[in-house]
Amino acid sequence: MVDGSYRIGSSPAAHIQIDRPGVSGRHAILTVAGETAQLLDAGSRNGTFLEGKQLDTNPQTITPGEKIRVGDVVLRIRIKSSAPPPVETGVPAEANSLPPALPTRHDDVPIWNVSGIPAEHREAAQRIKKDVHDCLISRLNLRNVIMTDADAAEVRQRASTTISTLLAECTDIPTAIPLDVLKREIFNEAVGLGPVEDLLANPDVTEIMVNGADKIFVERAGILSKTDLAFAEDQQVLKVMERIVAPIGRRVDESQPLVDARLPDGSRVNCIIPPLAIDGPTLTIRKFSKTPITANDLAGYGSVTDPMLRFLEVAVRLRKNILIAGGTGSGKTTLLNVVSHYIPNGERIVTIEDAAELRLAQDHVVRLEARPPSIEGRGEIAIRDLLKNSLRMRPDRIVVGECRGGEALDMLQAMNTGHDGSLTTVHANSPRDAISRLETLVLMAGFDLPLRAIREQIASAISLIVHISRLSDGTRKVMNITEVTGMQGEVISTQDLFTYTVQGQDPDGRIQGTHAACGMVPTFAQAIGLAGISFDLSMFEGSV
Repeated sequence: MVDGSYRIGSSPAAHIQIDRPGVSGRHAILTVAGETAQLLDAGSRNGTFLEGKQLDTNPQTITPGEKIRVGDVVLRIRIKSSAPPPVETGVPAEANSLPPALPTRHDDVPIWNVSGIPAEHREAAQRIKKDVHDCLISRLNLRNVIMTDADAAEVRQRASTTISTLLAECTDIPTAIPLDVLKREIFNEAVGLGPVEDLLANPDVTEIMVNGADKIFVERAGILSKTDLAFAEDQQVLKVMERIVAPIGRRVDESQPLVDARLPDGSRVNCIIPPLAIDGPTLTIRKFSKTPITANDLAGYGSVTDPMLRFLEVAVRLRKNILIAGGTGSGKTTLLNVVSHYIPNGERIVTIEDAAELRLAQDHVVRLEARPPSIEGRGEIAIRDLLKNSLRMRPDRIVVGECRGGEALDMLQAMNTGHDGSLTTVHANSPRDAISRLETLVLMAGFDLPLRAIREQIASAISLIVHISRLSDGTRKVMNITEVTGMQGEVISTQDLFTYTVQGQDPDGRIQGTHAACGMVPTFAQAIGLAGISFDLSMFEGSV
């Protein structure tokens, strides 16, 4: 072969087209430069093998004569003198070649081989799992047993014994498939959460995304990876969804095809099924750490600095109302948990959420959770209803997990009528956007309020806006701590107290930047001294 990059796969657009079973459309990328060549798996279904060893997510240097296996086809590489790679019909020549500096670039989602089953035998394993599971259901009437009050330990024991028996009766299991791994996958799908069980137990996984039976993605250290795990079929994904939502009185079916729920440990769950999810039932789980993230953890991660945390602690003790803003997955709830821990233990706290996620350490906490409508469309209890009821519960502090509708007006009114020191979150991309978002949410309450009246409510209620963001390298940073200082004419005025400035990236792609004070002292600085709180105002000058 000559210098250049070659796409290998079953697609007609591939330079080396292999139209065979087990070969993905875009299976692998071969890059030749001088006397060396590199091979990269391009997210194939069944893996790419070099001299019998499956490639991971990194490019592998190969030498001429080594065997490359793609599906059931074996290739050998022979390098000739340098010349451009073959040109595809209708595609400019420059689109078919990559500069020498780019062979290591891999824009596809990396594959995380976690199952223990060789990629070439995954299809056979799926077939065996489905057959064994069907037999298991018929022998144990498994669905009825699980959904009743049968003893859980007895059900698991019976299922384990029966699965072992059924696998022993199978005569076509490839020897390369570990029986213990196959049994564990079948057992988890039968009485647990399927492949999700192992991912939930892995402390490195922070988010799990099931896009149909055969596509399971995870987030680790802020980076998305595709796993080689899979459910036996879409029906198994639906059954796992039922097991998740049933204990909290919710359902997922044709009449309610999307639902928010939570796991016993507080992990957030979203389910959406066909016909809304076109490619199969989709399950998203945002895991909560078994050990709650603390302020020290956030400082250790570089998400925030110690002086900034100290300032937030003082603001909470002074009963300042704080709005935490950020995008999806930016860490708003985690930060809300951390800030909530600064509330004195002797106060009565009422938390209100769509799905209970907050884990406060104080003794006097009342947790309220919204309820969706029944199958008849009745019985819904919304966040607004809970917020109004909480005002009759003698709260010292009200913590709303997230404002996403008309409850924003009720929250502002509560903050303005004696419930100082309350906390909530909102989706927004900056402190100024958070204010605009609040204005929009208040309008959703259904009252024809003048815009100036809404802004006066916001300016009077909100003391601080803490903006947190998830950066391109997966890290979360508190980008701004901004004080709302009042109204200037028709506009809400603010001042930044702390900001994070991005300065670039290191060679590994990690974002480099610094937190710094903006030189502005909060308007309530005098109140800090009057409250007898020891506090160094010099932190508002220079880097922090």
